[in-house]
Amino acid sequence: MVYRKEIDGLRALAVLPVIFFHAGYKVFDGGFIGVDIFFVISGYLITTIIIEDISCKKFSIINFYERRARRILPALFTVILFCIPLAWMWMLPAQMESFSRSLIAVTLFFSNILFWKEYGYFGTPVEEKPLIHTWSLSIEEQYYLIFPIFLIFFWKFQKNRIFWIILIISILSLLLSEWGSRNSPNANFYLTPTRAWELLVGSMTAIIIYKKKIKSNNILSLIGFFIVSLSIFIYDRSTPFPSFFTIFPLLGVVLIIIFGKDDTLISKILGNKFLVQIGLISYSLYLWHQPLFAYFKISPYYNEDSFLRPIIILFSFLLAFLSWKFIEQPFRDKKKVKKKLFFSLSLLVALFFVFIGLIGVNTNGFNKYRFSSSDREFLDVLLQKNYSYVLKKFDQLTKKKWDNNQYTPNIILIGDSYAKDLANSIHETDIAEKISIIAHEIPPRCGNLFINFTLKEKFISKNKKVICEKSDLLKNEQLIKKLKIADEIWLASSWSEWQNQFLQLSIRNLSEITSAKILIFGRKDFPKLNPKKYTGMTSSARSLFIENIDKTVLDLNANMKLTLKPENFIDLQKLMCGVTPPKCKIFDDKGKLKTWDGAHLTKDGAIWMGKNLKNLIKFKE
Repeated sequence: MVYRKEIDGLRALAVLPVIFFHAGYKVFDGGFIGVDIFFVISGYLITTIIIEDISCKKFSIINFYERRARRILPALFTVILFCIPLAWMWMLPAQMESFSRSLIAVTLFFSNILFWKEYGYFGTPVEEKPLIHTWSLSIEEQYYLIFPIFLIFFWKFQKNRIFWIILIISILSLLLSEWGSRNSPNANFYLTPTRAWELLVGSMTAIIIYKKKIKSNNILSLIGFFIVSLSIFIYDRSTPFPSFFTIFPLLGVVLIIIFGKDDTLISKILGNKFLVQIGLISYSLYLWHQPLFAYFKISPYYNEDSFLRPIIILFSFLLAFLSWKFIEQPFRDKKKVKKKLFFSLSLLVALFFVFIGLIGVNTNGFNKYRFSSSDREFLDVLLQKNYSYVLKKFDQLTKKKWDNNQYTPNIILIGDSYAKDLANSIHETDIAEKISIIAHEIPPRCGNLFINFTLKEKFISKNKKVICEKSDLLKNEQLIKKLKIADEIWLASSWSEWQNQFLQLSIRNLSEITSAKILIFGRKDFPKLNPKKYTGMTSSARSLFIENIDKTVLDLNANMKLTLKPENFIDLQKLMCGVTPPKCKIFDDKGKLKTWDGAHLTKDGAIWMGKNLKNLIKFKE
């Protein structure tokens, strides 16, 4: 096969946008199409190699698989070895268990199936998976296993029709991917049947070039380069992929491969030494960049605004070059690493990974071996998640008081999950014995915008969608009756800034219905929870640990305080943090965690809030 340096340059054009995409640079929001470019290149190169070997009557399926294994396994196994100790140090039990499953799946080349079952590609958990990018390797390996056998058979019996057979299969795969992008996007993204057409486009390109001596063409290759480049910057995470949208960048790649050779401008651009060198290390670069970003994200040192992203990218290049120089090249040389030695080492390492993966899955991520009993207790709080809603208990208390003719103030609590936190906090104090709480959640179609239930007209959001309408809630006669007999009305929510303008109006409109005292509880949020920071700490150290709060939350509460009268507003943020903003403690005085997700309360958090509320809320006797 004749070496084409512009193909290596095209590899660089594929890998760089992927790296910048995973680095989080918004301008490269369409950088994920780099993977699709790789698929076309792989299909083209593999088909070219097979066709040339078949034509020369020297093709061996064993030799083909050996070449593929030498190309893929050494660098891949090196990266996985690098990942294991960092996973041990920094991953929480659930993360480690997931990583253990991925060790097995990556080694056996079905990680695309595993990741399809676990999560979508663009979600936050994905960003913390060091081996998530190996889904594309699994698809390529599945293609390598099936396609050579397919091509040999049809080349022998249907040589003149092979192109049309591949075209028909490609069209079917494309139609399936278009359907999948609308009906099952995760499966569509990860699974081979909806990706096969991209690799087969490369195969058809190889057949066209083999059968017809097509001259290079500056204009067509430039058009191809323009289409690929434009797609990277126009497409984003909302673009259905793969789908009919994928046709355009892939067409651009085909035009570059077919017409961008010899002395064309594109050949000179992509064939320059800088891009060619990146192309040569592109496989290792692709392997290294994602684990580095993932471990940075889950490490105790992560900072969302960190300047370290460019450093991580540079470090990816360094490791990629070393990997290419000292891992990839030596193992591809059959004289340096004999076949028997290569396969023996590969089998031993693969078995080791599967063994580690199986133990990790069956020990909940090596939980007992990596964390002290104190840390396990702390992590269990996170696993238990939402503290149960206690309003049924309030109903029982209320009924008992009414049966005994005991007067207690009637509290109407209206809100979302933040209101549930408030109810739990009251339940954890003796205030619960002195009041009757009746909870009311607004209709789901109104979302969190329950403050508008007294507005006299519709509220239209910025995107012109109707959020909530007065008539919907005022038809709820049961709620109106409760409001009229209430002593106090409490509104608690995960407030947004735009709601602030309606608070006074809501209070005024509520006052037309009831003479009840109205209290609005401000939003409460804690610093972004990174549990790994607190493992290994003593309870006393945790109780003293102070972090910064998101300034947006502080500004929101400050604006609410300015909008509302003091008698109508309770600043839960100030109450919960116990220190001067913008700092906050997420542990109580005993080192117990107040929140399980950075916003909602654990039972200890509810006890803490209830204790502090008791000193703030006064009821008439």
